[in-house]
Amino acid sequence: MTDESNTYILLFSCPDRPGIVAGVANFLFEHGCNILEAQQFDDTESGRFFMRVSFERVSGEETLESLSEKFLPLAEKFGLDWRLRSRARKRKVMLLVSRFDHCLADLIYRWRIGEIPMDITAIAANYPRETYAHLDLDGIPFHHLPITKETKMEQEAQLWELFQKTGSEIAVLARYMQVLSDGLSAKLLGRCINIHHSFLPGFKGARPYHQAHMRGVKLIGATAHYVTSDLDEGPIIEQDVERITHQDSAEDLVRKGRDIERRVLARALAWHLDDRVLINGRKTVVFRD
Repeated sequence: MTDESNTYILLFSCPDRPGIVAGVANFLFEHGCNILEAQQFDDTESGRFFMRVSFERVSGEETLESLSEKFLPLAEKFGLDWRLRSRARKRKVMLLVSRFDHCLADLIYRWRIGEIPMDITAIAANYPRETYAHLDLDGIPFHHLPITKETKMEQEAQLWELFQKTGSEIAVLARYMQVLSDGLSAKLLGRCINIHHSFLPGFKGARPYHQAHMRGVKLIGATAHYVTSDLDEGPIIEQDVERITHQDSAEDLVRKGRDIERRVLARALAWHLDDRVLINGRKTVVFRD
């Protein structure tokens, strides 16, 4: 088993040109590192190159800080937009939720059993804690931040302050049924994941599963995407579907939809936390595990 305290992940994108892979591989070799996993993608449409490298230090006394400093000249040479992280450091996540709590319950469960390594900094909800009395929230700071049309901007200011105060690195809208303002969306750009209750593009607005049922669809789905100021138009991270028949009621679609939402959001969050996702314009590059 690999010692995560000695394992690092390098994730980057850059303009495509010869020598990038060789340059990175040589750098790691020269600094006593061994590549454990490498994935790459050359986007011929945009002319950009994307890569994820997982490696371990096998000799020398390099630290994350010293490796990062010594990597700078190579990064500048190839114009890399990059980040380097130790696998041992868990990312800090803030969860936002409204009345529907199935995604929240699922993420907490996966966190407690160690399936999704993360530090949950806070749960922010626009419903009181009693709404979630059946969930085990022990050890997780809970913040009730009610919202109305008149107090939306004030409530969002509280959300942003909480995000910063807790040192959160990503916000997850675990069926948080409030549309973020353009201002807050901009502040959280690339750091906020939403789960949408349909296979986008699809049935927008209220009661999407009922809309789908009325149309006699044969597939339902869910979409996890990064939040942008364009409602439900952010770069898609993950999607999944399930086949439906004429025998399924609207309630059956809701039940099956909850299952899809849970697994799609969990996968998207896990990939983001494991540095497997890079934004590529309106799309994403996802190096799946």
